Amino acid sequence: AVRNFTLNITITNLPFTADMATPNSRKFKSTEKVMSYYVDPLLQRSSIGPAYIGCKVMAFRSKKNRDNTGVDAVCSCRDEPSGPKFNRETIYHELSNMTNGITKLGHFSLNSQSLYIDG
Repeated sequence: AVRNFTLNITITNLPFTADMATPNSRKFKSTEKVMSYYVDPLLQRSSIGPAYIGCKVMAFRSKKNRDNTGVDAVCSCRDEPSGPKFNRETIYHELSNMTNGITKLGHFSLNSQSLYIDG
């Protein structure tokens, strides 16, 4: 079985542009690739790592008058009886630790109050 969960963050040094709101635009696709480049390794190193399948960015949103960009993703992991169990609080704390207290994602700066995981 596959378990889906949402992951939301706000990037404070990535200004939002209108073309980021269009899923098939070049800007959306390139920004989505960059997000996967940074997010996938974190979740692979988390407690669900062996069961982690991947994340798909669903939307980029304007935050703070387009100065910041909100990222909404749906992530998946295998939910197997013998495998690691998904625990959103554990994943939250692991991602917080791996992003310097929810402040850094690669060369991106994060709003430290923006990490949200729902499963």
